[in-house]
Amino acid sequence: MGISTIWIYGEAANGSASSTTLELLAKARELAGTVEVIIHGDAAALATELGAHGATSVQSVGDLAGGLAGPRIASAIAGAVAAGTGPDVVLCATTYDGRDIAGRLSAKLDAPVITNVVDLVADGDRLLGVEPVFGGVVNVTTGFTGDSTAIFLVRPKSFEASSTGGAAATVGSLAAGDTGNTGTSVVKDRFVEETSGPKLDEAAIVVSGGRGLGEAEKYEMIESLAKLLKGAPGASRAVVDSGWVPYSYQVGQTGKVVKPTVYLACGISGATQHLVGMKGSANIIAINKDEEAPIFGVADLGIVGDVHKVLPKLIEALEARG
Repeated sequence: MGISTIWIYGEAANGSASSTTLELLAKARELAGTVEVIIHGDAAALATELGAHGATSVQSVGDLAGGLAGPRIASAIAGAVAAGTGPDVVLCATTYDGRDIAGRLSAKLDAPVITNVVDLVADGDRLLGVEPVFGGVVNVTTGFTGDSTAIFLVRPKSFEASSTGGAAATVGSLAAGDTGNTGTSVVKDRFVEETSGPKLDEAAIVVSGGRGLGEAEKYEMIESLAKLLKGAPGASRAVVDSGWVPYSYQVGQTGKVVKPTVYLACGISGATQHLVGMKGSANIIAINKDEEAPIFGVADLGIVGDVHKVLPKLIEALEARG
């Protein structure tokens, strides 16, 4: 029989679907004949883009009017399931709103959630989630044994977004239903960290610094090198925990997952928690004075040397090239 219908919680900004939404569509269209995206806001504005990436339809729960996405989206999906018109599978990206919706939907349906998924595998009429455990050393495959709608939280960058060139998705609406007291919550303000250059999780080149830099002031080398390479600066958890840079810079299991063309690890030993967040990079370059550092085990090019000597020379050479 196979998987009939998959619903994806769709996120968007500035009139375009998020990269995580397009990544989920790339996988979902391989697994089900009907792939629908559930959003809030203007569905028609996203219909062409989502359709080109494999969405059959896009349904909106309406304008949030300053409220939270979680209560309305979860209530709408739960209502459809109760009415018998819901999906076999719900996919959410592991984002703030995605986690919120998956948690609320789990409570409403009295169904579990499979989290931290990096791949999805069809097994007859059900879907299995592949999850890394023990710091990414081993993958386990998990499935649901009941008949309830399967809910998966998928880690960003697990799939590669790609357009199929399909027609625009049909546009529809989905009743939000009763959201209870949570429906009265209002977002008063949002604080967006100012950044320059490409986003860390979308950059083609990422330059990350670790504890080997020694002190906060030395992180300036990482930012300078990233700027020269037109890339994004990143950091290990040790650097973030030390307060040298904000959490938004963190790469790893509890930070961002990146898959750039080039990942340059500077003074990073390579703990498994960090490797989980960057080992999918196309080319990994490591600079570390400890030749036994685990980072060299995944590096395509390893430089055994002091970052305080190597990075200034590299920066100098790039500046000389203009």
